[in-house]
Amino acid sequence: MKILVVEGNVKNRLFLKDILTYYGYEVLEAENGEEGICRAAEHKPDLILMDIQMPVVDGLIRAGETIKRNPDTKHIKIVAVTSFAMKGDRERILNSGFDGYISKPVDTKQLHEMIKEFIG
Repeated sequence: MKILVVEGNVKNRLFLKDILTYYGYEVLEAENGEEGICRAAEHKPDLILMDIQMPVVDGLIRAGETIKRNPDTKHIKIVAVTSFAMKGDRERILNSGFDGYISKPVDTKQLHEMIKEFIG
């Protein structure tokens, strides 16, 4: 299974990569929303983990929407990985088109359970 991690913070991206590699997933990386859009179209991952606040193309505003509108990538599930954890944030993010939500700091067990829910 191939998972694309779209995360602007290099430490967070490496942390997620280490967790996912440990669980046996192939990991693709992108450091901003624009790069994430391109990698999703090129590699067609099974799942995308995307920060919603990034440089170049913001995850919440454009990257997720662009991936969901592209016929080649619209089937890919996108999980928001975010530090937004206030009341209403989860609902706002899910209503914007994301398929799942996980807050930072990431609980590795919760992340693994969510991945299994989406891609088996």
